[in-house]
Amino acid sequence: MAVLAQVPRDTISRVSERSAHATVAGISWPDWTPTDVATLVFVVSDGQVLLIRKKRGLGAGKINGPGGRLDPGETPEACAVREVHEELRTIPLDPVELGQLSFQFVDGYGIHVHVFRATGFENEPRETVEAVPLWAPLDALPFDQMWADDALWLPVLLAGEPFRGWFVFDGDRMLDAVLETGADANPTAAGPSRSR
Repeated sequence: MAVLAQVPRDTISRVSERSAHATVAGISWPDWTPTDVATLVFVVSDGQVLLIRKKRGLGAGKINGPGGRLDPGETPEACAVREVHEELRTIPLDPVELGQLSFQFVDGYGIHVHVFRATGFENEPRETVEAVPLWAPLDALPFDQMWADDALWLPVLLAGEPFRGWFVFDGDRMLDAVLETGADANPTAAGPSRSR
């Protein structure tokens, strides 16, 4: 099993009194239902990855990949393409889903994210009311301005490898994480293999 990341136990013990769900293992993932289902898309081209600085919504001010919530009846791939176009007026070409991420926040909010990688795009990305586009070199990603979990799984996606992750957050602070990669990254798994 390729478990790449876990938050130190002392971090968990400091917050465990605040929530019974302060750890990945403390959540019954097979019974978990996210509040929202969403997508993220990372376009890789010429040694760079297309990112955005979010202007509004969850993660406003942070750098991330373009994406957003699925509309009723929409497939994750259709959502991925639509959201990139809405946020940057560009269209990702041949997006491939490489990972899925499940996030539980201690305030009760949960989101499940389908993560795509594309290797091309139509139309030059441009700023919209939702996001500012930026290209980052693959060897100099701005992790200090991104969600804490991104440093765990984004290098795996950029390498073209499959992954599956489960995370617990308190606001924008990551409390616990489990990431499975390669053959262990079963995208349909309800929970980490260590808890199955």
